[in-house]
Amino acid sequence: METKDVILTLRGKKGLSQEELAENVFVTRQAVSRWETGETTPNVETLKRLSKLFDVSINTLLGSPRQLICQCCGMPLEDSDVSREKDGSFNEEYCRWCYADGEYMYSDMDDLIDVCVKNMVSAEYPEEAVRAYLKATLPTLDYWKRYEALGGNGAFEAFKKRLIEEINALHIEGMPELTRLNALVGSHINLAYRLPNGRTVKYLDDSATYLGNQLPCEYGGNRCFGIAANMDFILICTYEGNGEDPELVLYKKR
Repeated sequence: METKDVILTLRGKKGLSQEELAENVFVTRQAVSRWETGETTPNVETLKRLSKLFDVSINTLLGSPRQLICQCCGMPLEDSDVSREKDGSFNEEYCRWCYADGEYMYSDMDDLIDVCVKNMVSAEYPEEAVRAYLKATLPTLDYWKRYEALGGNGAFEAFKKRLIEEINALHIEGMPELTRLNALVGSHINLAYRLPNGRTVKYLDDSATYLGNQLPCEYGGNRCFGIAANMDFILICTYEGNGEDPELVLYKKR
């Protein structure tokens, strides 16, 4: 689709008239009309406003002229996977697992490879082949080429270290020492905990990215500990395989 068709379609889905769209992005109705006839295209600042209003990437607004690739892990990006800045705007260079709320989630390439391998290994692509591919591909991506400028000061690693120390200092009975925190998307770990009244409650945001890990119980059995945290809180729970029968152990504001 061309930009004119994309804007017309998105405006229709949003139920906006040309006048209403113009008001939302601070242009005239005539400007919107010219976009939709293909006479002109929005400038960069207006594209940013349209992106935020329609909740799509600028790449989508322009008719997807390029395939977006996360410049940290190499994953092809759809709009639902694109990272966001703290103000909610898209950052089309990264996926939401590698960059979340203005923070780069990885400073160690081996850590990233370990996480990616878990999601990429299959009967067709064994672990050895996946690791070899990632070790060859990641150094060619912009994030790792420019790592010192982007995150090499170690600030995020220092934050993760402090967070690990805080979690271990809680001395949760049966939970082994935590040594690593990985980037985890909320929708994958947002379990529903049953309340005494029979209702259930979730504590996480499906669209947010957290730091967390899964640890085996020191007492054996099938239950595991799940950890999720960010700048504001620490959550610790236990559950059976595949997140079944979850129980909240601790939810602590930081």
